[in-house]
Amino acid sequence: MFIYNYPNGRRQKAEASLNSLLRYWIKPQVNKHPPQNEVRTLRATPVAEAKKLKNLECSKCNETYDHLIPQNVCEVCGKPLLARYALEALAGTWQRDTLLSRPASLWRYRELLPIATPEDIVTLGETMTPLVHTKRLGTEFGLREVWVKDESRLPTGSFKARGLAMAVSKAKSLGLTALAIPSAGNAATALAVYAAAAGITAHIFMPQDTPAFNKQTCQLAGANVTLIDGLITDAGRIVAERKEQEGWFDVSTLKEPYRVEGKKTMGFELAEQCNWELPDVIIYPTGGGTGIVGMWKGFAELEAIGWIGEKRPRFISVQSTGCAPIVKAWEEGAMEATPWRDAQTVASGLRVPQAIGDFLILEAIRKSNGAAIAVTDEAIYEAMRLLPTTEGLLTCPEGAATVAALKQLVSKGMIEPSERVVLFNTGGYQ
Repeated sequence: MFIYNYPNGRRQKAEASLNSLLRYWIKPQVNKHPPQNEVRTLRATPVAEAKKLKNLECSKCNETYDHLIPQNVCEVCGKPLLARYALEALAGTWQRDTLLSRPASLWRYRELLPIATPEDIVTLGETMTPLVHTKRLGTEFGLREVWVKDESRLPTGSFKARGLAMAVSKAKSLGLTALAIPSAGNAATALAVYAAAAGITAHIFMPQDTPAFNKQTCQLAGANVTLIDGLITDAGRIVAERKEQEGWFDVSTLKEPYRVEGKKTMGFELAEQCNWELPDVIIYPTGGGTGIVGMWKGFAELEAIGWIGEKRPRFISVQSTGCAPIVKAWEEGAMEATPWRDAQTVASGLRVPQAIGDFLILEAIRKSNGAAIAVTDEAIYEAMRLLPTTEGLLTCPEGAATVAALKQLVSKGMIEPSERVVLFNTGGYQ
């Protein structure tokens, strides 16, 4: 098994300190926090940030918003806001070669990230995750190039570290002191530890049957944890109802603009690891769908600055047969998904009855000529055994769902033997 971490097989020193990256940044400003019960900022954002990050734009109606103050969703239509950068200026000034001297961290792509000063970065060592050539798994399905992007190597053991590192860093830069999140598990752990590292209070609402690991890690990190009798959507409703009175800033999936900015770095890394030639197929487990939305956005940004061409991978969204609103909407040709009733699955991260970014997920699937696939819990359990026995990779149920989906896709003739396929293992075995 060969771990292909960097373009042309080059490995960079993992021990390179974050300081060697941050020395390129502008000098930090003094951060003075507002009272905990006020969701606002008392600090001015440096000019450098204003130059690269232009504004926030509604993903649906294109209404624009100021990025220098805290924002959640569009006030006109209630849809997600997306960060927009000065891509024209970057196209002429930022070259791919600059990455060669930077540490193997998601912060290496700072020109397309929303954090202006090194002082505001909240990091626990977000390494560039390996892209593993799983040859024996490929042979199992008659494919030559099956790769696994293994996100379990990140802090907290899942891809949620990317989004919450970015969201908490931005919250720090905006002077926020109390964050709230509904979660089915891994996002809760990530918020708890990053908020603790930033000195920010975290309020977490989780279903009673959330994995014990996540409940315990949140408590260990000092978060305020509330277990509810319901699903993540019910937890989200509680956050929405109480946030104004309590002074919390809501960092729910796609209900603030910066978690998706962290998630898009999966696409940046993948492009770099593939020597700027994107794979043919990406198979991705989908709950809230921020990863698909982020990578689709990230690929567009890379093309705009001239780093990649027009080619896009076919996005395959994977859900459980016990909770498959995106699959149902894709099969019906709908632009948005209807809420899934009685959601049940062993993969807690896939148990999301309704995603606010459903229309963005479906857009990425359709524009990439992709598909949406549902797999059974039995198939997920089988895949959780198959990946360790063929490749030695331990995976979470959500990551295993991509292997189960690959089996379906091959049996239906939807993947050619010569195509390069990338599966995302979004977390480690717990």
